[in-house]
Amino acid sequence: MIYIENKKKKLENLRKKYPAAEIIDLTSKSDCEYVKFSPFYPIGNIPIPFSENNFGLSVEGIWQGLKVFESAGIDTSKFQISDMKNIKRSNRVNGKILGHQQGLNSTKILDYGTARNEIFIKCYNWVIVNKLNDLYQILLKKASTKDLVFLDYNTNENLSDLSKPLSHAGLLKKSLSEKTKIYTIPIQGSFEF
Repeated sequence: MIYIENKKKKLENLRKKYPAAEIIDLTSKSDCEYVKFSPFYPIGNIPIPFSENNFGLSVEGIWQGLKVFESAGIDTSKFQISDMKNIKRSNRVNGKILGHQQGLNSTKILDYGTARNEIFIKCYNWVIVNKLNDLYQILLKKASTKDLVFLDYNTNENLSDLSKPLSHAGLLKKSLSEKTKIYTIPIQGSFEF
C-alpha cells in the first residue's frame, strides 16, 4: 500500500505506525533525490498550459503565477523562481483570489476546480512523465514489493474535494497505483493436514 502522511508528524511515530514501510519525503524540504517530486522544485522547461512556447521552472511557480486576485493580475516572475522560495502569492497582500488566468494571453479566468485540473494536475503529471521517469520507475518497483509512506504538507487525495489543497503526493500515489500492482501484505492463513 501507499500511504500519505503529513510531513509535520514525528518520524518516530510514523515508523511505529508503519514499521515495514519505507518513508519517502516528497516535500521541498526533503534532503533526498525525491525532492524533485515537490511542485516547488525547479525541474525546468515545464510547458505553461494554454500558452504555446512558454515555460516555467516549477509546477507551483506556474500555479501561483497564473493566479488572479482582486488587486493583482498574473505574476510571470513566479515562473522563473529557482530557489523554491517566495513562490506563493497571498490574498492578504493581493485581495480575494478570483481564479487562475487561462494562460498568458487570455482574459478568461478559470474557477478553482477547473484550474486545478487544467493547470496544476496537468503540469504535475507532465513532470512525472517527461522529467522524472527514472525516479518514477524506482518508485514503481518499490510500490510493488513493499509499503510506502509519502510525506506531504497537504494530505487531501480526493480530486473532487476543493475545500482543501490537493496533495501532490496523492497525485503521485494515484499514478503509481494505475501503473502497477501495489504491494499488499500477504494474508496469513492456516493449513489443514
